[in-house]
Amino acid sequence: YRISDKTKNIILAAANELNYRPNALARGLRLKKTHSIGLVVPDISNPFFAYVTRIIQNYAHSSGYSLIVCNTDENIESEKEQIELLLSKGVDGFIIMPVGIEYLHIEELLNENYPMVLLDRCFESLNTNSVLVDNVQGAYTATEHLISLGHTNIAIILGLRNTYTTNERLRGYIKALEDNNLPINSQNIVGKDYRIENGYIETKFLLSLENPPTAIFTTSDLITVGALKAIYEENLNISEDISLIAFDDSEFAPFLKSPLTAIRQPKEIMGEMAVKLLLDDINVKKEDNVKSKILLKPKLIIRESVANRKINAAI
Repeated sequence: YRISDKTKNIILAAANELNYRPNALARGLRLKKTHSIGLVVPDISNPFFAYVTRIIQNYAHSSGYSLIVCNTDENIESEKEQIELLLSKGVDGFIIMPVGIEYLHIEELLNENYPMVLLDRCFESLNTNSVLVDNVQGAYTATEHLISLGHTNIAIILGLRNTYTTNERLRGYIKALEDNNLPINSQNIVGKDYRIENGYIETKFLLSLENPPTAIFTTSDLITVGALKAIYEENLNISEDISLIAFDDSEFAPFLKSPLTAIRQPKEIMGEMAVKLLLDDINVKKEDNVKSKILLKPKLIIRESVANRKINAAI
């Protein structure tokens, strides 16, 4: 039934006076869309994920979509629960940065044709839209940079084991060592998650070795924070006593006493592309099931945290 403009204006005025907000889900049932996106984040306290979340929110908002953010604390059961919550909210699609241990619950969403983009982490066997950084190349570049400056005893502190991102960064590290005919020392491959404590504990361990590494490659912002604390507690100077290179060029990296050399991920592009792909999936009816898989290149940002051992050896 149509209502007159006069009646409509009376209703709108009353709604405005009562500060009434229309029910998004009920309105969505009529329009078939709620104009909301669900974002599943593994750890919102991680500066990398927090930054990307902000980019996604800004881009979604400018495109007329609201964002519902769910944090999983790198817990697979929490991830499943948060996805169920988002389904109950009637979101139009999902951007998921998965824990990365299992994917059957994500596969179920795909089988039910929910629009989706996997961001930062993926499952190679799933046919879905994805926006990733070339982690193999990034880790290779970081390790190769250390080797080019005369480092041969290089340690790596990994994040959550048996996940896509960790596996890819480990691959890049190992490949760089192999390509330069350097041995793979199992004692130098440590770490189990992306938390500060992991970086702290593993750096303490590495520095306690009989033959400690001359350089440490940390694979996330928070791991780097823990590593820095451990190094400072040992009264060591970065670059002079121990070289440090990080994956994720965090905002604090240029402001350290020895500004941190790092692999920079294109966070702005990652967030914007994830939203763009998802909105295309939501709004464009595709005849086929072809998905977009975007692989972005990281960049080495050289600062002052890596010593040139070739020069030191020549003196």
